[in-house]
Amino acid sequence: MSTTERPRILVVGGGYVGLYAARRILKKMRYGEATVTVVDPRSYMTYQPFLPEAAAGSISPRHVVVPLRRVLPKAEVLTGRVTTIDQDRKVATVAPLVGEAYELPFDYLVIAMGAVSRTFPIPGLAEQGIGMKGIEEAIGLRNHVLEQLDKADSTTDEDVRRKALTFVFVGGGFAGAETVGEVEDMARDAAKYYTNVSREDMRFILVDAADKILPEVGPKLGQYGKEHLESRGVEVYLSTSMDSCIDGHVVLKNGLEVDSNTIVWTAGVKPNPVLSRFGLPLGPRGHVDTQATLQVQGSDYIWAAGDNAQVPDMAGRKAGNENAWCPPNAQHALRQSKVLGDNVISGMRGFPQKEYSHANKGAVAGLGLHKGVAMIVMGKMKIKLKGRLAWYMHRAYHGMAMPTYNRKIRVFADWTLGMFLKREVVSLGAMESPREEFYEAAKPAPVAPPAAEAVDSKADAKSEKAKAS
Repeated sequence: MSTTERPRILVVGGGYVGLYAARRILKKMRYGEATVTVVDPRSYMTYQPFLPEAAAGSISPRHVVVPLRRVLPKAEVLTGRVTTIDQDRKVATVAPLVGEAYELPFDYLVIAMGAVSRTFPIPGLAEQGIGMKGIEEAIGLRNHVLEQLDKADSTTDEDVRRKALTFVFVGGGFAGAETVGEVEDMARDAAKYYTNVSREDMRFILVDAADKILPEVGPKLGQYGKEHLESRGVEVYLSTSMDSCIDGHVVLKNGLEVDSNTIVWTAGVKPNPVLSRFGLPLGPRGHVDTQATLQVQGSDYIWAAGDNAQVPDMAGRKAGNENAWCPPNAQHALRQSKVLGDNVISGMRGFPQKEYSHANKGAVAGLGLHKGVAMIVMGKMKIKLKGRLAWYMHRAYHGMAMPTYNRKIRVFADWTLGMFLKREVVSLGAMESPREEFYEAAKPAPVAPPAAEAVDSKADAKSEKAKAS
């Protein structure tokens, strides 16, 4: 950590908003005008819309993440967590990955911590559930699913086999529908290489408490998405929820009970709970309450945007909806971060703030290779697409939205190679405990007792036996 007499702009979080806001500030800032410090537990930003494709092996996991130090060479990047903020002293407490926590003074503050998985106190969920918020979880899910096929192919126990080949996905939004679509696609391809496993042996279940899936693309396309998944053998249960999943025994509200080794939880997100320790004004759901300028209510030196912020939707309010708020998606996060970066520079220089306003441009979702839905908004007209064309729209939009040309090229290269080469179906589950095999080979062998001691112990044992008799 460098010390400087220049004003410090502290960006808490290195996700979509944190990365793009820091880039914008560095681009607009004059040389030596301020120090930009980004603090995040990870040294990279994850492009979350690509996690389902990474889990299915369509994109290399390393191409879904963007290294912060490489993209922000003129910023100070600290790997750690901001645990508390003292607004009176303008000091943040940073807990690094190792070592003691320390205080970091700042002059301007950007809150971009994003969201975490929204969970409920369901028995067994913490022990059995698999999330889909990070690249580590996507890699883990891919390895886990392929391991289940390995187990099923190798066992003669029908109960073990049935449990391994049952896959439960909870949550029917973008993350859940896209993940079940991609994973089912991958498992279908992988089954071709197994002697004792076919797609008919597998059971995929998608559960949602709402009465529809993919609400972001509208009811008609959501219904198409449901029917499409069902045509591929996915069981979709709406208006229901999961009561428990202890030891993989899944109990649904509608009475269905199944045993499964794979329970994927994608039932929404919530703001990072650490925000409650920052002393910021929060909305009813824990979001930082901001003005349309992205300034935190009651402050002129703190800004917030993205999934952890409650931002007024000015476009929606102009259309007559006085209670419209910006939804937590990449479309808004990208645009908010640019306005936020400009407003931080304006605030530093004493210029007026600009309000954020963006009309929804639609939504796209992929449901596996060559399958998808898309709703494109052009003025007052909504264009609805499904199937292969929608899938192309999905890839084109997210491919261009991926940060940096380096990552764009790598992602498009993965897709191009995928047109000519077969999908990899290798499980690398040992990655989760790579030292286990070496430990077994290197651990010292148990020391055998000396021969004399062994003879004496046998004699003692015989005498004790004689006394007992």
